[in-house]
Amino acid sequence: MRSGPVVHAEPIDTARLDLLPLRVEHAPEMAAVLADPALHTFIGGEPGTPQALRSRYERLVAGSPDPAVSWCNWVLRLRDADRLTGTVQATITDRGDTAEIAWVVGTPWQGRGLASEAATALVGWLRKQGVRTIVAHVHPDHHASAAVARSAGLSATPEQQDGEVRWRL
Repeated sequence: MRSGPVVHAEPIDTARLDLLPLRVEHAPEMAAVLADPALHTFIGGEPGTPQALRSRYERLVAGSPDPAVSWCNWVLRLRDADRLTGTVQATITDRGDTAEIAWVVGTPWQGRGLASEAATALVGWLRKQGVRTIVAHVHPDHHASAAVARSAGLSATPEQQDGEVRWRL
């Protein structure tokens, strides 16, 4: 086992996407990507303003206040359109052995397999970093997100947390 902060977001490329480490400057474009209230059906909350997202990104980019936890966040850039389309993230704990991941793709780009492509690339990258356990939480009625978890190699467990099914690799 390793000790201390162990993992930092690095660029990841897939067939169609560039997963770019999150920067505060991504906030205005991402506010538009995440503006559809339907994106919050299963996760709660509401779309953030560009200013609110900028503040959130400032906190995320600064990193976890706990030196034993790494926050890795990426925006998804659809290469052929040269535009941001969503995010993936990983919170890495247990001295680098465990990551909790999440993903979101803006409504106009859903149904194209982009979330699956990004999540699969993220899981592969995490495995190369030595992460052994990867977890995601998916609302039981969010079938598209369950399909993303499955395509990334995770399996549903009987465990639930805050009404969401725990998926694990």
